[in-house]
Amino acid sequence: MISGKKYRIVFFVLASLLLTISCGKEKTLTMDMDETETVDPKLNKGIGPIKEVKLDAMNSALAERGKKVFESKCAACHKFEIRVVGPALQGVTQRRSPEWIMNLILNTNEMVEKDPIVKGMIAIYMTKMTLQDVKEEEARGILEYFRQKDSTP
Repeated sequence: MISGKKYRIVFFVLASLLLTISCGKEKTLTMDMDETETVDPKLNKGIGPIKEVKLDAMNSALAERGKKVFESKCAACHKFEIRVVGPALQGVTQRRSPEWIMNLILNTNEMVEKDPIVKGMIAIYMTKMTLQDVKEEEARGILEYFRQKDSTP
């Protein structure tokens, strides 16, 4: 059991942390590499093996394969319409570059440590994304599934 003094200290630390996060939320979401610099998140390609993704017409077969991978490896923490453990994913393809999305899936650990957008998201969601051992073709399928979800009303 926590004594009264320890309880007050824990409460003060948590309240300070929440206040810090809520006050810096907007700036963190835009980018926080340099607090005076704002960069379009769609220009950030992330860190990892994916340097360029060529997006053609929607590939429904690839999207269906991506949906299956998403449901088995990602759906415990992510939904489209609501926040669960991680952020809601609806509109992610309009907010992030395809390279960034795939690099986060494939190179999770380095992105968590170095990417300013991911670091800002960790400050908000208080949870680091975990590596799910997704192969490149599976990550491309997940991206296609996200594109499909974002294109349907």
